[in-house]
This record gives sequence, structure tokens and C-alpha cells, in this order.
Amino acid sequence: MADEAATEFLRSAMPLCGVLDMTAEKNAPDEIVLSMEWRDELCTGGGLLHGGAIMALADSAGGACAFANLPEGATGTATIESKTNFLGAVRSGTVTATAKPLHKGSMTIVVETEVSDDTGKLVAKVTQTQAVLGKT
Repeated sequence: MADEAATEFLRSAMPLCGVLDMTAEKNAPDEIVLSMEWRDELCTGGGLLHGGAIMALADSAGGACAFANLPEGATGTATIESKTNFLGAVRSGTVTATAKPLHKGSMTIVVETEVSDDTGKLVAKVTQTQAVLGKT
């Protein structure tokens, strides 16, 4: 179920999330959960959800997770490295990204994100490093 306040914050902080109609289901430092509906305009040939759309969902969840875990004095975060393994195709329904912090440092935050389809099948696994910005 969508968290309206978290979804509004997500879309204001990352306007692409609004363009892709992402919603926030959970927004906590230990876990961020975002979802996005399959739509024809987000597909490649044959009705498969484009890998870039899946990566955008995962990157947004990872960025939100890093932001929720920023150290005191930091002002933001930016992805500096991301690795995606695609494990399955999405042809309909909802995709959900669940991001959890692996490392919360003063200069970088490492996040692991699992993307699943609406049956719970894992379709992508993403590990990313986020730079901590604005900390002096």
C-alpha cells in the first residue's frame, strides 16, 4: 500500500520518480520499498519492461535509502557506482524495489536492492555505491 507522504517526498526530491509514476510503500532508514506499474510505454519489443526502467526504479530506491542514512552534516547523495544483474523479465503487473543499506560510511553508503515482480519472483539484484554530499 502506498505511503502518500513518502511518495510525495520521493517525487519532489527525484522528479523522474513522478514521470515513471513510482510510489513509496515504505520509507525507513533500514528499508525503502518503491513500486512501479508495468506500462506499455516503458517496454522494449515484445512487451518486456525495459531494463532501464527497472534500473531507474532500483536507483531511486537506493538513492532514497542512502538519503535516509546520511551522516550528520551531509546534504545529499549521488550514485557513483551501480551493478545490476537481471534475473527475469517483466511482462505485466507491478515491480517492487526493496533497498537496504550494507555500509553507512562518512563518505559513501553502499546499498543492496532487490527488484521483484508482483508474484514475488526476483527479477533484478542491484548493488550501488552512493557518495555522501555536502559534508565538510
